Amino acid sequence: MTHKIHKTIYAAALFALLVSSAHAKPQAKTKLLLKSQPIRLHPENPHYFLFRGKAVALITSGEHYGAVLNADFDYHKYLATLEADGLNYTRLFTGSYVEVPAKSFAILHNDLAPEPGRLLTPWARSETPGYASGGNKFDLAKWNPEYFARLLDFLSEAAKRGIVVEITLFSSHYGEPQWQVSPFNPANNINGMEGIDWKKLHTLENGNILAYQEKYARKLVSEANAFDNVILEIQNEPWSDRPILADVINPYLRPPARDNFPNSADLPDQLSLAWQTRVVEWITQTESALPIRHLIAQNYSNFRLPVNSLLPHVDVVNFHYAYPEAVLLNYGLGKAISYDETGFLGRDDVAYLREAWNFMLSGGSAFDGLDYSFTIGHEDGSYSEPNGPGGGSPAFRRQLRVLREFLQSFSLVDLRPDFLAVKQARGVTARSLSNPGKAYAIFLDGAGPTELTVTLPPGNYSAEWVDVSTGSIAQREAFSHKGGDKILPSPAFQKGIALRLKKMKLMERSRSLPATGAGKTG
Repeated sequence: MTHKIHKTIYAAALFALLVSSAHAKPQAKTKLLLKSQPIRLHPENPHYFLFRGKAVALITSGEHYGAVLNADFDYHKYLATLEADGLNYTRLFTGSYVEVPAKSFAILHNDLAPEPGRLLTPWARSETPGYASGGNKFDLAKWNPEYFARLLDFLSEAAKRGIVVEITLFSSHYGEPQWQVSPFNPANNINGMEGIDWKKLHTLENGNILAYQEKYARKLVSEANAFDNVILEIQNEPWSDRPILADVINPYLRPPARDNFPNSADLPDQLSLAWQTRVVEWITQTESALPIRHLIAQNYSNFRLPVNSLLPHVDVVNFHYAYPEAVLLNYGLGKAISYDETGFLGRDDVAYLREAWNFMLSGGSAFDGLDYSFTIGHEDGSYSEPNGPGGGSPAFRRQLRVLREFLQSFSLVDLRPDFLAVKQARGVTARSLSNPGKAYAIFLDGAGPTELTVTLPPGNYSAEWVDVSTGSIAQREAFSHKGGDKILPSPAFQKGIALRLKKMKLMERSRSLPATGAGKTG
């Protein structure tokens, strides 16, 4: 795409996506561009995002990343569903990795595994038959206009709905079955690719594949540059194809189970990191000549690890299947810490709801659950039959909306993890964010009722216990406090409960309901 055409798309995408914008005068476009910035880390609190003038946390339960590359997927209905469900985030794979229908990861209806002949990639098909998953082989020297039209329309639709898109440029391949359908596999293209060990695909030792990867990455970055709702992720789960064992979750297991997934916390090796560094160079060099500089995300590890070092220019640190400690160990980095993928804990959504609340109330920046209720023909997320290793449902998305609205009911930029406010939470686990002395967001993981002891400065307070499944107020009280410990008895709950505790101004106190007497000073 030429620079002139790119600027035209940029103006159209950022300003109501009107056709007339594409024909604006260059001077007018320049003035308009200065009024908008892409999503970025909030300058007052880089653990949240600044998006269109507001501090936001990103929360979603989304489809399995194939919304654009799968020609049968109705992404208009999908994005409308996310918006209606109050979610603001989705993740997108862009064609360098695909999966095998009904086989990869035991997902029966897999958006990332199109049916034969229905895969769209950035590359055009050649005249030569023989692609392993149906249709002609790819010509990696030619771009596919149909694909890019679909990509830009997807990003435009997401932008109009206030949905942020994480574009994942590359992914590990996990095994021979995925490599067999990869466009980079020499058997699937006509470009004379050198035969390599597929585990070297994402290293600098991948022969002439590297040059095609560079062209692909630069092309995607250029095409997406027009949009203010994009985050660029380098690679999905880079440790999977080139793992280095860094820690274990349960050290009491016996080898070999102790040292393998799902008990191992792995990092990518140095060959992978060198290649990822090169991808970052492609991104930053390409964007240096374009209007927008997007956030860059690095998928650091699974579960939890203290970050040793990040790649250059990284803004967002992604963990998969994360523990809250992934946030707490790395909060001092001053970066966004994201729970970038979950979804392998079975169909019961309660497990994922607990993960979301625990992670976000530890100071997390984003939560993204895989939602297997999104399938072809059910792009509204209504599919209810077993479909792979995870959950997802309309009910779960409504519950995530409760979490998002709970967080947004606070001034996010003022919230930080607080290890002192909660002195004791009987029989449950407490996670707390606060603006000390003014506002406290607390999640109790477990079942109750319980007694929560909090340490507060003097003042008048309102306390609202929030049902995390419905968002309804289970119990409310207002109280005056002389300072020190305060015992707050909770209502009964089964799947966790949240507490919104705020200091009231004098006028608010005068209008509030009388104290219920449920709380007492310790």
